[in-house]
Amino acid sequence: MIYYFSGTGNTKWVATSIANQLQCEAIDVCKADFEASDTKEPIGFAFPIHGWQPPHIMRQFVRSLPHSIFADRYIFAVCTCGDETGLALDIFRKELQSRGMSLRLSVSVQMPNTYVCLPFMDTDPKDVETTKLEMAGPRIAMIVDKIRRREEGDYLSKGTAPWLLTHVIGEYFNRRMVNDRKFEVITQQCIHCGKCASVCPVGNISNQGIDNSFSPRWNHDNSCTGCLACYHHCPRHAILFGNITRKRGQYFFGQ
Repeated sequence: MIYYFSGTGNTKWVATSIANQLQCEAIDVCKADFEASDTKEPIGFAFPIHGWQPPHIMRQFVRSLPHSIFADRYIFAVCTCGDETGLALDIFRKELQSRGMSLRLSVSVQMPNTYVCLPFMDTDPKDVETTKLEMAGPRIAMIVDKIRRREEGDYLSKGTAPWLLTHVIGEYFNRRMVNDRKFEVITQQCIHCGKCASVCPVGNISNQGIDNSFSPRWNHDNSCTGCLACYHHCPRHAILFGNITRKRGQYFFGQ
């Protein structure tokens, strides 16, 4: 069983690919209530890296689990990242330990970049995107083999100065920049399709109901995960997160 969180589809694809090869179930933590199988199959957690840390929503999910529910299971974690993980999996390991569980295997899979809200970040050029997707298949096969063999260890792209990335830059990012305050809509470009609301994993977008058409409004209730699913799925590039995203690319898995 694999519990996953995914915003733009990268992690969903990785989690379901692994689950299919292991012949187990992949469960979206945003769409299903927690359930625990009574077998001794491996338990996996899959999530994207957000600012060199695990997403808040995945940490909250682990904290909600019954204490020691998987204490006797082989537990693995797979994270997707554009480039580097920093020490995100160290943080996730501690979250599991606080609930009486032990992380045996942690692996990263590089996937196309999705974060576009900082001056030095954008989606990957098409050739880089294609290369990452081509390399992900063999990487997933390697992960499945290690899980079947019940191997232990870390197979991560931590990057240069991972402590700085996670505990300084990442800490500031996740405390101050993961919110919905800067989202806005270019009204002249919006076609009122409601796609942004349907893809939001936490239901953070409501309808303003202007002129009997769907007009998105972010709820500002602290539920935003910063995944940018709404931005990337907009068919008219009508959603902005500050002015910087006017000139940024869009990407979601399967585009």
